[in-house]
Amino acid sequence: MSDNPFFSPSTLAYELPPFAGIREEHYRPAFERGMAEQLAEVAAIAADPEPPTFANTVVALERSGALLRRVKVVFENQDASDTTPGVQELDAGISPLLAAHDDAIDLDPALFARVDALHRDRAGLGLDAESLRLLERRHTAFVRAGARLDEAQQQRLREINAQLAADSAAFRKNVHTDTLARALVLDTAEELDGLSADAVAAAGANAEALGHGGKYVLSLKNFSNQSELARLTDRSVRERLLAASLGRARDTNGPLAARMAALRAERAALLGYDTHAAYVVADETAGTTAAVDGLLARLVGPAVANAEREAAELAAAAAADGIAELAAHDWAFYAEKVRAAKYDLDTAALRPYFELERVLHDGVFHAAGLVYGLTFTERPDLVAYHPDARVFEVFEADGSPLGLFVGDFFARESKRGGAWMNELVSQSRLLDKRPVVVNNLNIAKPAAGEPALLTWDEVRTLFHEFGHALHGLFSDVTYPRFAGTEVPRDFVEFPSQVNEMWMVRPEVLANYARHHVTGEPLPAELVERMAAAENFGQGFRTVEYLAAALLDWAWHTVPAGQEIGDAEEFEAAALDRAGLAVAAIPPRYRTAYFNHVFSGGYSAGYYAYIWSEVLDADTVEWFAGNGLDVRASGERFRAELLSRGGSREAMECVRAVLGREPEVGPLLARRGLDRP
Repeated sequence: MSDNPFFSPSTLAYELPPFAGIREEHYRPAFERGMAEQLAEVAAIAADPEPPTFANTVVALERSGALLRRVKVVFENQDASDTTPGVQELDAGISPLLAAHDDAIDLDPALFARVDALHRDRAGLGLDAESLRLLERRHTAFVRAGARLDEAQQQRLREINAQLAADSAAFRKNVHTDTLARALVLDTAEELDGLSADAVAAAGANAEALGHGGKYVLSLKNFSNQSELARLTDRSVRERLLAASLGRARDTNGPLAARMAALRAERAALLGYDTHAAYVVADETAGTTAAVDGLLARLVGPAVANAEREAAELAAAAAADGIAELAAHDWAFYAEKVRAAKYDLDTAALRPYFELERVLHDGVFHAAGLVYGLTFTERPDLVAYHPDARVFEVFEADGSPLGLFVGDFFARESKRGGAWMNELVSQSRLLDKRPVVVNNLNIAKPAAGEPALLTWDEVRTLFHEFGHALHGLFSDVTYPRFAGTEVPRDFVEFPSQVNEMWMVRPEVLANYARHHVTGEPLPAELVERMAAAENFGQGFRTVEYLAAALLDWAWHTVPAGQEIGDAEEFEAAALDRAGLAVAAIPPRYRTAYFNHVFSGGYSAGYYAYIWSEVLDADTVEWFAGNGLDVRASGERFRAELLSRGGSREAMECVRAVLGREPEVGPLLARRGLDRP
């Protein structure tokens, strides 16, 4: 296929992939040629008759695989953002091949011998700090991939990796398929009583799009507790909606999860670790399972106590409506009632003040201008991968170009749930690349001609994901291995969580929180009530999160050879042991649809959100009290942390910003966990 657009670098601005010319049939030939080309490049490096040098071995590896990188990032983005049956079929077939390809490189004895020799002599190579770190990280990666195992062990490792790749692809396909299948179809608008008029209209438009003309469809978000539960007055509809959410992919993915956990445990044992969790955290900022255990254990008791206090208030409100026992499908509904009564705050009444375009331009982009001096220009001449995805060029304070930002904000049937950031082009001075980053959200698309009004949580998500985008855009490294968000998993959420702070800063909030019809600013008294209500519901949110984190931890602290059994029984026992078997608060993700850990790279790493929040909460206080103005603080945060990617040890970056070790106190206060 000589016209395959992946076969040569893109000629578009910033090497934006030429989406207008990419078709599904281009992927497989590009993958096949890309893998073949990289294996040939690696074979040449390994067989080089010259003694190994940093340039002819480590730098040569960084340069290898250009075609494979181009096709892989585009394919993974489409599989997540705009998938099709053909893409899913290819994912199932190509994932084991990619795993085998990685093993062919990581387990090449001649290649490892060259890297190992350089690593032994690293002190005498005269490398700069980033190059030395690249050599060390490359060597660590080879060892952790099994380069020192014997032939029989390596063969078993290849088999495990191939099976895990296939299972991961099957897991995400099952979640996607069953999430669509379990969308709640309702016959009448009356069943949606409590939702806003625009939300009802969106449900009607959703039904039309899905072939249920004249009805209303609530599609499921990727997490357990669906946002509509806070508003639906019909208790039976709430119960049906939550049941649909909690039951996703139970029959198909329960057995898959058990097999994947067992295979990961076996692989960890082959590599010399007691458990998969031990293997994972050894290369994270946490360092040890004991460190993770210590943080999570410290939080469980106060979180449950906080949730029990909340439950008592909600149960009293439910009892007034004749409900004898508060159920999981009641929690969000009565939490909203109690919040309205306690703080005179109706969160639905806030939505008219949070129109997407205004939040994006006058909130997210405005904050990036205040803190970092950035400006943004939409580029309708640059075609993205879907009509809903829009391309913006990003400029520095002095007007020089920085990169491209692609925003894809609306939910659709072809997109997986949740919100995330991808890099279509990673910055690298070695390869002369500037960044192209994507943010995906799942905001309900409004009916034609109607504005997209956001919930407060969706505003938070928009700021959060843009924090990841900034991490990618500000990357200023030589080697692609260190670009942007190529940092430890338990560190990657830290910059994005920090960026959430700007949504409530007065100079930002006042700029975007305006009524979409009248233009009136969000009333000052509402802002004050929002601040007063900030800790309300933290018990629920912390328990919901910790239940998912400890569920992930339970799956991945199973030692090799231990029988796992039925997935649902395992899940129930794990939550009970952790002290988080709270019937009215389901885990944020149950096993069968926990894409983060069974198909998304967060296995034994979902703790990362709370681990990163320790750093985030402390850094937010640093921004507020360091004596510098906002721009100066932003420049320091950018220079010492955001621009460094993985080129410097993560905690060294934090210490360079804060000037000290981080503290856990701000996190405990933020989540209301410092109360007796």
